[in-house]
Amino acid sequence: MNLEPDLECLMKLKLPLGRVRCVIDTDTFNEIDDQFAIVQALLSKDQLDLQAIYAAPFTNAKVATPGEGMELSYDEILRLLIRLEVAAERLVFKGVCEYVGPEKVARDAAAVTDLIARARASSVDDPLYVIAIAAISNVASAILSAPDICDKIVVLWLGGHALDWPNAKEFNLRQDIGGAQVLFDCGVPLVLFPCRGVVSHLTTTVPEIEAHVEPHGAIGAFLAERFKCYSDDHVGWSKEIWDMAPVAWLIDQSWFDSVLVPTPILTDQATWSVDRSRHVMRYVFHLYRDPILKDFFRKLRSHHLSDASGKLLAGCSDV
Repeated sequence: MNLEPDLECLMKLKLPLGRVRCVIDTDTFNEIDDQFAIVQALLSKDQLDLQAIYAAPFTNAKVATPGEGMELSYDEILRLLIRLEVAAERLVFKGVCEYVGPEKVARDAAAVTDLIARARASSVDDPLYVIAIAAISNVASAILSAPDICDKIVVLWLGGHALDWPNAKEFNLRQDIGGAQVLFDCGVPLVLFPCRGVVSHLTTTVPEIEAHVEPHGAIGAFLAERFKCYSDDHVGWSKEIWDMAPVAWLIDQSWFDSVLVPTPILTDQATWSVDRSRHVMRYVFHLYRDPILKDFFRKLRSHHLSDASGKLLAGCSDV
């Protein structure tokens, strides 16, 4: 038996050190937490070199087709970047308009092409980290189209529920079960962030958002509006912002507990099946909520103060 690929996978699943090259794959308009994740990544320039943002497909009660969901996500990404005064050109790419599906068909899109190119430009020793916080259709399409990229990327996916949960029918996973099966079966180095039972502990409240997000510039006001409009009843209410977890893991792994386990088999019924002979993945089984949010609040405040100071200085120079 040749163990070399397994050893390479284990090396990639070690906690990354230094500034990390990464991309984000996101269904930004589906909910409100992708917005927080993107902003945290963009404000973490010392830790993260965010090279691209991919709009991912989704369908829900308000969106009829995956392609419509992808287009709405693309527009939402642009709204975030405008408020952060970040140029979207060569940073944001439209994703696929269809799921990979049970037939496991690779779909074409600018995001897929860009991911393949960036992965192939990486190396085994310096992989590209793919922060996936949506249905995995863009990433699975890239893997199906170019299997060689599995040696040059590490996928961080927020999907499914805890391995001891009765089922894995979380939104991202159940949108494209076929795409998720591609991810779990292809052998790509994978860090899994389950929702229920693990990342569901990453919550915040309206008072916290009003105190630490809303006062901080156009982007703070925008995030606060998205958060508060999600529910009409804020009494005793908190909301998961779990999409922040994979971004936070790249910033500081001490905020998480994880273990190496055999990658599960995902059944067509969206349940986990165990085969201990399969390749390993890193499984996050606990997170520390407070330092993740403290980091975000601190960076948002610092960005606002820096932006306000810069505009004040610019105004003075015009006098």
